[in-house]
Amino acid sequence: MTTTATKYAATGALTGLALGDALGFPTEFDDVPSILAKYGPWRETALPDPARVTDDTQMTLALGKGLRTATDRGVLTPEGMTEPVRREFIAWNRSPENNRAPGTTCLRACDLLERPDRPWQDASQIHSKGCGANMRVAPLGLVPGLSDEQRAGAAQLQAALTHGHPTALAASDLTAHAVRLLAQGAEPTGLVGLLRSYAYDHRTRYHERWLGDLWTRAEDPTPERFIARGWDECLATLDRLQEAVRTVSPETDPCLAVGQGWIAEEAMAAGLLCFLLFVDEPLTALRRAACTSGDSDSVACLAGAFAGAHLGADAWPADWADRVEYRGDLLALGALWDA
Repeated sequence: MTTTATKYAATGALTGLALGDALGFPTEFDDVPSILAKYGPWRETALPDPARVTDDTQMTLALGKGLRTATDRGVLTPEGMTEPVRREFIAWNRSPENNRAPGTTCLRACDLLERPDRPWQDASQIHSKGCGANMRVAPLGLVPGLSDEQRAGAAQLQAALTHGHPTALAASDLTAHAVRLLAQGAEPTGLVGLLRSYAYDHRTRYHERWLGDLWTRAEDPTPERFIARGWDECLATLDRLQEAVRTVSPETDPCLAVGQGWIAEEAMAAGLLCFLLFVDEPLTALRRAACTSGDSDSVACLAGAFAGAHLGADAWPADWADRVEYRGDLLALGALWDA
């Protein structure tokens, strides 16, 4: 097994996420024929110059910086995490660099998070399961020293600050778990099975310590019924992913098999499918993800996070990695968590 310390999984995952984001930024709202007409064969796609990223990388960095502040103060707790992450999300929302087609759910929730007189649960968009919940969650698969409960609870909490739908929570938890498994050396061939087992094991576990009374904003009779809705949708998506890994041609748009990625569970599955189709070809995985009919930047950033966690920092050629926007911030967090 390759260890995180020797392969620099955190640096690899964060770099891959940003590279996928930059590669998918120009193609996000186009269908595959339009992408091919504009950019040529998908296997030859070049990194844009400049390699600008979207809100996906910006919010990943916001979460990462909030987690760094929280863990600098000691053991990660809900109370210790919520305020620094909330502040980072608000700062992102106010930033003049927040001009990369951000999601309306994130904007609306971050506006509401500025109200100090109300609990964060009132800001959460309880019916939204957009991919903004989990395109930014990779840091929680990379921060070392967390217990399983801390990692799962924190992954769901960071999602719930903006996207309160139970499927957004479950998909974010699964995404962070997948990043963690790959960083620790799990074999990609068994990854979907491990994720299915994890989903079944957690299907009725509501992390009340981390989520508080969030579930009462929905229409479910109990917190267990609330969270089970999310895990059941994720399990159905994992079923489609498992079939797609066996049957889909690499030349076929992955979004046709597992969904376009605008919602959390589909973004997770599409990113995983692109990674699993090209486990040892990380740039090809990113190029495939960027040439899709769906939310190309989010799908590609997740594919990059999975590939980088699995292969480490050396997965990415220097002439790509050195050019991506926010390189210094990405390296700083990667070095901290790889140490």
